[in-house]
Amino acid sequence: MLLKTKKRIIGRRELIDLPTLELFGVEAKIDTGAFTSAIHCSDIREAILPDGTPVIRFNLLDPSHPKYHHKIFEFTQFSLRDIKNSFGDVQERYVIRTQIRLFNKLWEADFSLSDRKDMKYPILIGRAVLQKNFIVDVARKNVSAKAKK
Repeated sequence: MLLKTKKRIIGRRELIDLPTLELFGVEAKIDTGAFTSAIHCSDIREAILPDGTPVIRFNLLDPSHPKYHHKIFEFTQFSLRDIKNSFGDVQERYVIRTQIRLFNKLWEADFSLSDRKDMKYPILIGRAVLQKNFIVDVARKNVSAKAKK
């Protein structure tokens, strides 16, 4: 007999934490149409460390966002993937793996680094995070944050 894990209900928007990226209580759009999650970054650049290791460096968010903290992050574990945007165009994007916290539980998730400055929400949570863990109730929002209280 297979045991099914119970999925948590989340809303169309959630306040999430990305502890490795030092971001806490950032509003994210839950997007069942996207497979990979995305995070708004600027100044995305690839470099080579003195030992020859490739590294990706980026700034999270931008100065207009209240959670912007001027820090540059470096990841040596990253990939380049073709990702289809909301208009159906394929873009090559860097993808990192980091932790996401919802309902006070940590999950590992892939995030594409994307310029989302023209979007309302700096973070988008896609199906790869949602499919095994959550059910989306579009009539609700910030369910995880309310459960903390």
